[in-house]
Amino acid sequence: MLLAITLLIPGVSQAQTPYAGMQTRQVKALSDQQIADLRAGRGMGLALTAELNGYPGPSHMLELADQLRLTSDQRSKAQDMFVAMKSETTPIGQKLIDEESALDRQFAGKTISPDSLRSATAAIAKTQGELREAHLKYHLLAYAMLDETQLAKYAELRGYAGAAPMQHHHHQK
Repeated sequence: MLLAITLLIPGVSQAQTPYAGMQTRQVKALSDQQIADLRAGRGMGLALTAELNGYPGPSHMLELADQLRLTSDQRSKAQDMFVAMKSETTPIGQKLIDEESALDRQFAGKTISPDSLRSATAAIAKTQGELREAHLKYHLLAYAMLDETQLAKYAELRGYAGAAPMQHHHHQK
């Protein structure tokens, strides 16, 4: 009878165990892919608000350099930005992994307290904010390097064409 009910109501058995298997993760709050991305300085969607509002990132600019007709100076600056971004975000990503690991150890060791929880989550939130800001600022810098034609081409190549036109103001070069 229970099997019949489970079969009739899709997702009942899965809904009761959505985290099954995650208890073996190295850091419970982070997947292996997230850890690898943090260690490699990848964006992990942290800059989506920039990307989807017309502010390209240096890595995508470099991937699309030929189609965007980047000048040699633009390519060089984008490469420098990409290297700087990775060197800035990689240690912040490692710090986030370390902080999540420390929180995990407190729960695993049953040593967590309200005060240590508050302290650990505040530190994690601060680091997450620092990491996001670090990624977003390179989108600002990349945006300032491109002209209207290149920005429109970028939006088209990334599949964003047809969105509302973007105002472009060069604030820095």
